[in-house]
Amino acid sequence: MQHYHAVVWLDHREARVFFFDRHSVDEVDIATRKPNHHLHHKKGSAAGKKQPEDQHFYHEIVDSMKPAKEWLIMGPGSAKLELVKHVHHHDKSLSDHIVGVETSDHPTDKQIVAHAREYFKAADAMRPQV
Repeated sequence: MQHYHAVVWLDHREARVFFFDRHSVDEVDIATRKPNHHLHHKKGSAAGKKQPEDQHFYHEIVDSMKPAKEWLIMGPGSAKLELVKHVHHHDKSLSDHIVGVETSDHPTDKQIVAHAREYFKAADAMRPQV
């Protein structure tokens, strides 16, 4: 089933993507990274710089969200902004799909979908769906 809206909650280790409408929800599993893989630490870098972003991880998220027309991106740290940057750089034609970016700690799946439904309820009232 194709849905108009999608929400992704992500951090640097995992991403959970949900497609939804008023009555149904479909989840897409994104492979999580290795438990000890962190982008924000400086360990192991001779220059003391953070590790580069994992573009494959962001490509996988974007590919999974393509069926939806509008995307809400949520998460606790900088990964959500890195995903936006990735879309603008690598998938510019999909930039218009991003309608919101929100900071969110570690909600349950039900909380993610409930928040996204409320978000899009307000956003949809402002513009027609095509």
